[in-house]
Amino acid sequence: MHEAATTTAPFPHPDAAVRDLYTAGITACRGAFGPQWADRMREDIDAAFTEARGREGGAVGRGPHRYYVEIHPEQLRGFVDLVDHPWVRAVSEAVLGPDYRIVELGFDVPLAGAVNQPWHRDFPMPEATRNERRLTSLAFNLTAVDTREDMGPFEIAPGTQWDDDARFGHAMFPRREDYPRYEALAERKYPQRGDISARSALTIHRGTANQSPDPRPVLVLGVDAPGAGNDGHHDMAVTREFWAALPERVRAHLGCPVVDRLAPIVQKHTIEGLVMGDA
Repeated sequence: MHEAATTTAPFPHPDAAVRDLYTAGITACRGAFGPQWADRMREDIDAAFTEARGREGGAVGRGPHRYYVEIHPEQLRGFVDLVDHPWVRAVSEAVLGPDYRIVELGFDVPLAGAVNQPWHRDFPMPEATRNERRLTSLAFNLTAVDTREDMGPFEIAPGTQWDDDARFGHAMFPRREDYPRYEALAERKYPQRGDISARSALTIHRGTANQSPDPRPVLVLGVDAPGAGNDGHHDMAVTREFWAALPERVRAHLGCPVVDRLAPIVQKHTIEGLVMGDA
């Protein structure tokens, strides 16, 4: 571990996170890491973004001047720091159970000129959520920069993880005539380097217009309950050497392929990307 997590104050109790996630749909742990840890993360994101944009299928559009890139754990020097962070582990277990699975690692980059995304959730509501009112996945986000108003902050409509509307486009996109409701609920988030947030990706949200000259990269860690099925949408892998060096408590939650050599990930161009292109 390059830099220990902040220890000057206790981390929020996971019970508080569970309450937040089942009410607002989002929660946070401020100062989980120091700014220097986030700066190293930014270096790794920048390197991966440059590589991904230099090849076919390396980065997928999520609206004008906005990209998503999935990466392998070995591309992030702080991977173990993150997935083994006590708050991340505790919240994952409290919400998803002791056998939760790490299924996604990637990042979003809204560049200068990125526009407001349409309001959306990241995937259709699972039956377990619809029928049992149970969350089956979490998205942990870590900003690589100190967020400013002009950078196009993330905007979320608290409590909308339970919205179940058959009129949603592709089961993810509310109708434009319903936007005023989400705009009335909306809260903008201004995370700083070292903060971690956790949310249900079902909670209706959007990236807003980046009116600054600076990109606003954000790391994404996706975690599933057993059987949630999101692992089928992601292609991360680890080498045998990397796998052997991982702590057992991390290996227990990582079900991705173990390979001799990593292959560059070709991003899946989903309907989400196509719709976002019309933002």
